[in-house]
Amino acid sequence: MHQFFIEEEQIGKEYVTITGGDVNHIKNVLRMKPGEKIRVSSRGGQDFYCRIAEMGDDFVQADILDEEAAKTELPSHIYLFQGIPKGDRMETVIEKAVELGVYEIIPVAMKCCVVKLDEKKAANKIRRWQAIAESAAKQSKRSMIPRIHPVMDYADALEYAKSCDVNLVPYENQRGMAATREVLDAIEPGQSISIIIGPEGGFAPEEIQAARESMDVISLGKRILRTDTAGICTMSVLMCTLEMKEIQEA
Repeated sequence: MHQFFIEEEQIGKEYVTITGGDVNHIKNVLRMKPGEKIRVSSRGGQDFYCRIAEMGDDFVQADILDEEAAKTELPSHIYLFQGIPKGDRMETVIEKAVELGVYEIIPVAMKCCVVKLDEKKAANKIRRWQAIAESAAKQSKRSMIPRIHPVMDYADALEYAKSCDVNLVPYENQRGMAATREVLDAIEPGQSISIIIGPEGGFAPEEIQAARESMDVISLGKRILRTDTAGICTMSVLMCTLEMKEIQEA
């Protein structure tokens, strides 16, 4: 079943109205017809199962069948702070993190980042990254589109991360999975979680020291992971941990 996102004002009592680029996608790419079912989510988090009723030149109207479609969001908001990688690796991180349930992604400019973005390049990147997040949210049947923040410097990122209940910093020089297990076991569904991932060049000594002052520095195992793998690995572990705990508490 295909997924689409709408604004709150596009929701009626008995139907929703889809406008914009999705109209062309429904009509000319997917070649859908009246009577076919779709899943629709508002950007405020409402979920609907709908049946296409009418197609116009610039709109698609769909009758609401169920106002509570199956919830697909994690029980916790996860904020991924990603040191900006080179090439198109950030696109992969965004796509996979959205599929795994991330709430927000914050690109972070760190001392050892290979890539240095000026203001214009950063703005263009953010627009593309947000579009990738929306596409991944549709594909994975998310109830919301995770926000891609403007690029932050490391000091601002640390301050923003500290507002979360749990702060995780995977670090290649950290040893001991027992401590990682203790941290994960203590996380409860509903707690907000930040993950700070270093760039290709790793954390600068002063950056990891600043993180140690208020955050849990953890290991992801005996192997050294690439920056784009580390975030996805941590998201995968948290997704399984949170959803298993949610089942146990039900």
